[in-house]
Amino acid sequence: MGATNGVEITGPLHDRYDEILTDDALALVADLHRRFEPRRRELLAARKERQARIAAGEDLDFLPETRAVREDTTWKVAPPAPGITDRRVEITGPTDRKMTINALNSGAKVWLADFEDANTPLWENMVGGQLNLRDALDRAIDFTSPQGKTYALKEDSELATIVVRPRGWHLDEKHVLVDGERTSGGIVDFALYFFHCAQRQLDKGKGPYFYLPKMESHLEARLWNDIFLAAQERLGIPRGTIRATVLIETIPAAFEMEEILYELREHSAGLNAGRWDYLFSVIKTHRTRGRSFLLPERNAVTMTAPFMRAYTELLVATCHRRGAFAIGGMAAFIPSRRDAEVNERALAKVRDDKTRESGDGFDGSWVAHPDLVPVAMEIFDGVLGDRPNQLDKQRPDVAVKAGDLLAVDATEGGVTEAGLRSNVNVALQYLAAWIGGNGAVAIHNLMEDAATAEISRSQIWQWLHNDVTLDDGPRVTAELVDRIITEELEAIKAEHGDAYDAELFDRAVELFREVSLADDYADFLTLPAYERMP
Repeated sequence: MGATNGVEITGPLHDRYDEILTDDALALVADLHRRFEPRRRELLAARKERQARIAAGEDLDFLPETRAVREDTTWKVAPPAPGITDRRVEITGPTDRKMTINALNSGAKVWLADFEDANTPLWENMVGGQLNLRDALDRAIDFTSPQGKTYALKEDSELATIVVRPRGWHLDEKHVLVDGERTSGGIVDFALYFFHCAQRQLDKGKGPYFYLPKMESHLEARLWNDIFLAAQERLGIPRGTIRATVLIETIPAAFEMEEILYELREHSAGLNAGRWDYLFSVIKTHRTRGRSFLLPERNAVTMTAPFMRAYTELLVATCHRRGAFAIGGMAAFIPSRRDAEVNERALAKVRDDKTRESGDGFDGSWVAHPDLVPVAMEIFDGVLGDRPNQLDKQRPDVAVKAGDLLAVDATEGGVTEAGLRSNVNVALQYLAAWIGGNGAVAIHNLMEDAATAEISRSQIWQWLHNDVTLDDGPRVTAELVDRIITEELEAIKAEHGDAYDAELFDRAVELFREVSLADDYADFLTLPAYERMP
């Protein structure tokens, strides 16, 4: 597609793409890119500068320069917006056609329509997802599987409210160029949805709502707020119509929760405890800081670990003090129709998790599968009753200090060969699926997304570069990891049988070795992975 007003589309134009990639929609993308791309690059550079200081021994702390914001008791975020006053159960998933229908029909209050961690940024996924969202709002969406099963939106029923998660600041969109430059994936995702669906949502009595991922500072939240103001003004949408929930899924952001809410206060819908990415961030941020920041294998790190309790309790207390929603983490379990015993054990963990969250004051929580909606709904119904949320539940008992968020060395558990093998196995299966176009993958009865693959490869990198010895075996070396890769690949091949795709797994192994064994640590595995995609 030739350049129009400085915008060039380098991806293929399939059926109906012209309905999304209109001149006016792309003009919004171009305007936002030209105005805000320099700031995005400055903020990404600031991340690297802070990471260098932490590697040199600096500890994260609450910012002295924003103390006045934290101590000012008078400010609040905007009142709850229509359609997201009650968020007791939210379902997450990518924006493919089947998932769109199933999520909206699930009985959850909110669907996180994910263009980020549960999605592979194939060009077809990004534009096709925008079409699916618009069709869903028009109730003009259906789907027939290859097996002949049909899916359609339920008639005369309340559908989940759509909340879109655009890509994080670190990700580009290489198929949309403005003045010859790659655009921000997040800006493209936001602008296309906002242009086509903001008024559609307002006509339904709701609004354009977003989940904002991977932020590391309040200055990054300020950038989003300025983009919201610019987009609303350009399209004539009333100021403050957009509402955004920020995922606190990086440890630097945990020290700036109040400031993030403050920057977005007229557009804020709260904060979410994005716990899997948070664990990834803890490892990534302190990967070179030695044994005091070594985590045990990922299955041993639960939400009851002291540093995780500090993080979630601070989030609830911060949100409710400012009139913002606190949304809990994801239950990733996928129910099995073949193994009742597996179901019973997993559902007990889900119940415990949601009972803890609802008791702590969270206003809602995430699930990854429609069959878990009734379970989570039952738990939150039991606490909320007829109330839509727990904004009135203040937590004056919470007094979290910087050291509490950094007390990683108080986490119990070790590193075993089974844990190392699990990291390799899950990462290889996930990366093969991701390269093949699927970003939300069922592995061992869990819904895995990019966050869990990031944990897996980052732990191996950290163990390797800190001379960790397995509790039941040798020191973690590149040779040991290579041997386990070979052995786990054989196990995966046997498990997949005729469905095993040798080409995809060969590419997955190459990528996994690069992001887990190389001396230079890749900030996000999706960055080199994206460059391997068409």
